[in-house]
Amino acid sequence: MKAKVSIIMGSTSDLPVMEKAAKILDEFKIPFEINALSAHRTPEEVEKFAKSAKDRGIEVIIAGAGMAAHLPGVIAAMTSLPVIGVPINASLDGMDSLLAIVQMPPGIPVATVGINGAQNAGILAAQMMAAGDENLKQVLIDYKENLKSKIVKANEELAKIKFQYKTN
Repeated sequence: MKAKVSIIMGSTSDLPVMEKAAKILDEFKIPFEINALSAHRTPEEVEKFAKSAKDRGIEVIIAGAGMAAHLPGVIAAMTSLPVIGVPINASLDGMDSLLAIVQMPPGIPVATVGINGAQNAGILAAQMMAAGDENLKQVLIDYKENLKSKIVKANEELAKIKFQYKTN
């Protein structure tokens, strides 16, 4: 099995956030790899990774970073593959990370999800890949239908809760 998605984080302290992307990819049966690379501490390894990812069969890169969150942008500068940035709340409520990832210069886009939004990054990676994969497209349709049914069930349960002044 060869990885199709690469999950990269600045350090293993980011794993509690980034494993949410891994869980989604696992649920969708998409092969992936996980590595820690730092744009600041291991720049040569980041360059080697980014420049070799496509040749290794990677289709989408999910890169998470906190604080001085340069990792997604640095990777995006060195590959033609789509990069999804996950801002991690490491300081300043994650706003520093969000702005560092989303404010990329023209020509170096990084798709960016919300702060600590690795689950959405995994879903977005799957949606990108599903553009050319009918089976994966159906998995995503089923996943989203299941989300709808959870809300319908939640409302059914809420209807059973009684309060003196509750009107529904």
